Amino acid sequence: MGPDAVPKTLTAHNRTRGTILCKSLEVAATQAQQSRGLLGRDGLAPGTGMLFEGSWLPLIWMHMFFMRFAIDIVFIDQSNRVLRINHDLKPWRVSSMVFGARRALELEAGAAARSGTMVGDELDLSPAS
Repeated sequence: MGPDAVPKTLTAHNRTRGTILCKSLEVAATQAQQSRGLLGRDGLAPGTGMLFEGSWLPLIWMHMFFMRFAIDIVFIDQSNRVLRINHDLKPWRVSSMVFGARRALELEAGAAARSGTMVGDELDLSPAS
């Protein structure tokens, strides 16, 4: 599926808990979008975030170099099952290396806890309405 076929904005529902993890999840579909990520922003509005697709590597990790604010990072596998959550990751830090992760959701700090999202939960990613 090419970048043109991917919706620009998704909603992340926590199917296990019956909650919304993120109302407006921007998709970083291209290499350029993934390289830029959230850099240059002063923060994330409540209910917003960014989805990163994994590479060919069997793991994903994220960095917070040059970031201006803390975020939650939710790592999910190919079936959208939560493998790990880094809560309130501060600027100039590096996330966990998560083997088996295929996607990472970068959310405003506290979003994972507010939605009750935990390791093992299953998420649904659907086009935002």
